[in-house]
Amino acid sequence: MKRLRIMGLVLAAAFCAAQAGAEELAGTLKKVKETGVITIGYRDSSIPFSYLDDNQKPIGFAIDICLKIVDAVKKELKLDKLAVEFNPVTSSTRIPLLANGTIDMECGSTTNNPDRLKQVAFTNTHFLTATRFVSKKSSKLNSIEDLRGKSVASTSGTTNIRQLTEANAARNLGINIIPAKEHAESFLMVETDRAVAAVLDDILLASFAAGSKDPDAYVISADAFSKPEPYGIMLRKDDPAFKKVADDATAALYQSPEGQKLYDKWFMQKIPPKGLNLNVPIGAELKKAFAKPSDSPDPDSYKTM
Repeated sequence: MKRLRIMGLVLAAAFCAAQAGAEELAGTLKKVKETGVITIGYRDSSIPFSYLDDNQKPIGFAIDICLKIVDAVKKELKLDKLAVEFNPVTSSTRIPLLANGTIDMECGSTTNNPDRLKQVAFTNTHFLTATRFVSKKSSKLNSIEDLRGKSVASTSGTTNIRQLTEANAARNLGINIIPAKEHAESFLMVETDRAVAAVLDDILLASFAAGSKDPDAYVISADAFSKPEPYGIMLRKDDPAFKKVADDATAALYQSPEGQKLYDKWFMQKIPPKGLNLNVPIGAELKKAFAKPSDSPDPDSYKTM
């Protein structure tokens, strides 16, 4: 009887410990543990970060980073299997879908800035970009001032359209701002002459120009609407346990030789589906960010001098 009582106490203690372990999980990790599913929000035209290939499968630099985070979550939760689901998002829907639990992280081309940090969190920076405009060379538009009184496209719900709107008002430029639903639509308006220019992150403009029917017909402005701004994988706010897993996974990736290889795969080599090569070498600022991973929204923190 005494032995049975001891065994009973041991089993009870083990059960309580298991219960306590389960109760310690919260937020995204708890949700993933309970469902066995993690959901990635992706963009359909943010080349080379997050877009669809010929088979309508989400691929890209940010997608590969997110899959590293998935591996880390699987290890953290000691799961034999973890299903990955993909859910499309747009500039306007990405934050609401993250907040309401439809997606668990957003893997696109989203800038980390103080305004967004009021609603969401970000992992370590994986790219730096500035807001510029693309136009046809034949239009001979060299500066933001040259956009005065003209029709200019930008994507709704982005930092880009806000910066364009602010510059328009501050400089009294009289620009007719045309909001697009997606980045591809913004560029298409320039291709079809519905707008003289499109204002987006410069790396996205480079990808659209490279993938167009006549890449040599386009030019990206040297004049910028912003300082170089950081991209990060977007997470739910106030979820420190999940953010730690994501931060540890991304830091390990960026600081390893694999980080440079992953960058080269998407920016220095031919990428699907059209075999484009953006030929954008890693800059000194991003090298610094990879060596010392940071989730800072401050552009000045990435300066090398």
